[in-house]
Amino acid sequence: MASNEEHYTLPRPEFDKPVKILIVVAPYYKQIAEQLVAGASAEIEAAGGFHEVIEVPGALEVPSAIGIAERMSNFDGYVALGCVIRGETTHYDTVCNDSSRGLTLLGLQGLCIGNGILTVENYDQAWARAEAAGQNKGGGAAAAALHLIALARRWGGARKGVGFVPSRDEYQIAGASRGNDSA
Repeated sequence: MASNEEHYTLPRPEFDKPVKILIVVAPYYKQIAEQLVAGASAEIEAAGGFHEVIEVPGALEVPSAIGIAERMSNFDGYVALGCVIRGETTHYDTVCNDSSRGLTLLGLQGLCIGNGILTVENYDQAWARAEAAGQNKGGGAAAAALHLIALARRWGGARKGVGFVPSRDEYQIAGASRGNDSA
């Protein structure tokens, strides 16, 4: 069992300027979510950072909320939290795969995201992973976001925008909007 294995953990990054992180949680399993948030909050505070917590209906909405926050706010990074427990239908696979894919796509666009959405077979597995005094996967997700923020700051700071980057050539934009065709 993975919980009996010893794992290496990177040292907590240090920051010249405090970080501001948005924790986005899907509290479908409320007690699990509370433990995940407690672990994430403690890790962010231990690094001298600040955080805000928002709730969304489910794990599928977590990536959308992060994308909206990135476009409309000023967070350095994000922590995605929630829990998906296998049920009797394939809905589990859809929620696990699509929430993870959404977070990965945002991360590939440069957002600093720690993914703490648990995907488990049963409630006992979820509790063991979520418990702040146990495996503390919420704290681990926050640590991942902190490490990514540290890398982003090291390599040049934040870039805004999620999705396609508009052309910065004003002549091209002006010409296109008037229907000018140079051909």
